[in-house]
Amino acid sequence: MNIRRHIITSALAGASVLGLLALSACSPESGARTEDGKLRVTASFYPMEFLAEQIGGKHVEVTDLTKPGVEPHDLELTPKQTGQLGESGAIVYLKGLQPAVDAAVAQSGAKHVADAAALTSLEKHGTEVDGHHHTTGDNHSHSESEGGKDPHIWLDPVKYAEVAKGVNKTLAQADPAHKADFQKNTDALVKKLDGLNREFRDGLKKRSSDTFLTTHAAFGYLAERYGLTEEAISGLDPEAEPSAHRIKDLHTLATEHHVSTVFFETIANPATAKALAGDLHLKTDVLDPLEGITGKSRGKDYFGVQRANLAALQKALGSK
Repeated sequence: MNIRRHIITSALAGASVLGLLALSACSPESGARTEDGKLRVTASFYPMEFLAEQIGGKHVEVTDLTKPGVEPHDLELTPKQTGQLGESGAIVYLKGLQPAVDAAVAQSGAKHVADAAALTSLEKHGTEVDGHHHTTGDNHSHSESEGGKDPHIWLDPVKYAEVAKGVNKTLAQADPAHKADFQKNTDALVKKLDGLNREFRDGLKKRSSDTFLTTHAAFGYLAERYGLTEEAISGLDPEAEPSAHRIKDLHTLATEHHVSTVFFETIANPATAKALAGDLHLKTDVLDPLEGITGKSRGKDYFGVQRANLAALQKALGSK
């Protein structure tokens, strides 16, 4: 009796092992899919989450490592999040923006990884002059990747569309069965981004000033795309106090370039911008670097917030 039971148990165990092997042969990696068959995608922060959701549509379940309202540059990962990266069917991130994510992705051994920094060209924005920044767009301390290149590519709709095309390829490799749907979704998204680029180009064509002041120097690519000049109050770090020298320079700049507005953002502390605006008798407004969407965001998604940014720039630059 015991021998017979042992044979049956062994046979069942053997069958379940075969079953598991068959199952894992169908799905790309174990844990890479949800119970209802969706591809598990891990995104590093909001602009990457938005691309994964727009392109993946109903075939993906996207998890964002950066919670709304958290400054992405300062993100620390929990062991659970690090483990999640290893189990992802695909990862969408931007190397050089979040050191903790870069390290975890490198260790994850994940096969299907889209790195936005490799999908479009990154540039260097901002150079040190007399110990402060004089710039057409510059990056702040947390966001200096290799060679101090500016990672804020998503704020330029043209570069963001290039990244979208690369994310499409990664999702198609991770889930070949839904390649046609991913392509259709990507085409629709790229078309919308082309439209947004035209809105910015036309909306900023006729203006009385080219220069805008901002606390967070995230808008270098946007400035470059539409022929504007970004001046960051405290240069690299959005939380740093500007030097007396820098304040004096900004007074001169504001007068020479007919600057009307000092921009701050939704996540960082607006105190410096408000103090400077008071000194210079300028208005303040929000220019959102779109690193996360919260209840304070002036729009529900990437397109809504970008249109709010355009309206703010038009007002500040005296667009006609």
